[in-house]
Amino acid sequence: MNIERDLFGELVRWKSKKTRKPLLLQGARQVGKTWLIKYFGAKEFNNVAYFNFEEQQELKQFFEISKQPKRIIDNLSIVNGRAIEPDNTLIIFDEIQECNDAINSLKYFNENASEYAIIGSGSLLGVSLSKGKSFPVGQVEFLTLYPVSFKEFLDKSDSILYKYINNISEINAIPDIFFNKLVEKLRLYFITGGMPEAIKSVLKNNNIQELQQIQANIIQAYKLDFSKHIRTSDIPKVDYVWSSIPSQLSRENKKFLYRSIKTGARAREYESALLWLKQAGLIHIINKISKPAFPISSYADLSSFKVYLLDVGLLRSMSNLHPDILKQGNTLFSEFKGAFAENYILQSLISQFSNEQYYWSSDNMAEIDFILQHKNTIIPIEVKAETNIKSKSLISYSKKYNPEIKIRYSLRNLSIDNKVLNIPLFMVDFTKNILETL
Repeated sequence: MNIERDLFGELVRWKSKKTRKPLLLQGARQVGKTWLIKYFGAKEFNNVAYFNFEEQQELKQFFEISKQPKRIIDNLSIVNGRAIEPDNTLIIFDEIQECNDAINSLKYFNENASEYAIIGSGSLLGVSLSKGKSFPVGQVEFLTLYPVSFKEFLDKSDSILYKYINNISEINAIPDIFFNKLVEKLRLYFITGGMPEAIKSVLKNNNIQELQQIQANIIQAYKLDFSKHIRTSDIPKVDYVWSSIPSQLSRENKKFLYRSIKTGARAREYESALLWLKQAGLIHIINKISKPAFPISSYADLSSFKVYLLDVGLLRSMSNLHPDILKQGNTLFSEFKGAFAENYILQSLISQFSNEQYYWSSDNMAEIDFILQHKNTIIPIEVKAETNIKSKSLISYSKKYNPEIKIRYSLRNLSIDNKVLNIPLFMVDFTKNILETL
């Protein structure tokens, strides 16, 4: 079972560029990076030359002894078992973060051998690049692969529903027969999350026990990364931060508190642990802003922030919430004071718009879940886990700033009224398209 990824189109556009540079594909472990680039290579190139620096440690020597692309290609061709020809062969350097000389070599490929199509990928690429060792600034392009979105999940689980929702071009109410089925699919997605292997276990095998084990294995693999790639003295700190996230999100005020990690914990002790998790793609950090104005980043309060997980399914697993909650209707959406719904919304906003999202709070009297910048418009976003859409915070914000448009995600139908755009939770991945229709 193959899950088609929207990023495939971005890879095709990269291939067709006249001034194509080597590409670095970032993304957390288990989100499907290797499968996607191999699939892309098989579809768009005559040949694929795949090299993994974690499994083939001896490959590093080729990049240590020479910076000349021709010599590197000659050596790699021998390992590949056939000549690596320019243009019609995709060269994949997987787990490239394990070889800094290979990352550095991309500069010379771009300058002297741009006819070769090269994609470097790695689950801890962000951590490696943050160290700044001879990085080829301006010589590479970047893409990030996130967990499978609900839109991609729906395409695989119910192609008819996917085609229906994908063809919506006007802001009109969705008929109940479709609306209710889409909510059912969304509940299932909250259980599986966006890890390809987890999705396949449910859609192909309908095996909840297998799903639980897969998610537990992924979480364990992340913890093993802590022990393999972090200084021994810092491992407990990263583990404490990682393990605290479900409880941090379970509070009414989801602001990240260091004292909730461990008694006596202080920022200076745990800031580096948070940064490592962010660079590894395992968490999203969103800062509070004091004022929704341009440039929005200049109003960020770096001392006030919230932390969410990369995937709503893993959040459910780490929260020890059994999949049987599916039998309780829409309860899952409101569990943990709506944290699952917020985590789900944030994942989609980041993949659609950018990795920088914010929230707004005013003297603890009102709080807007997310602040989105779309082109030259700043949009307040409220997330409602069910059909109750009362919001004192959105009213307070509107009186103070009079925004052009407001977004509310809920289990209400698609509509727009009094500058409030209500988007059903299952349509979050279409937010950008909907905004373009206004």
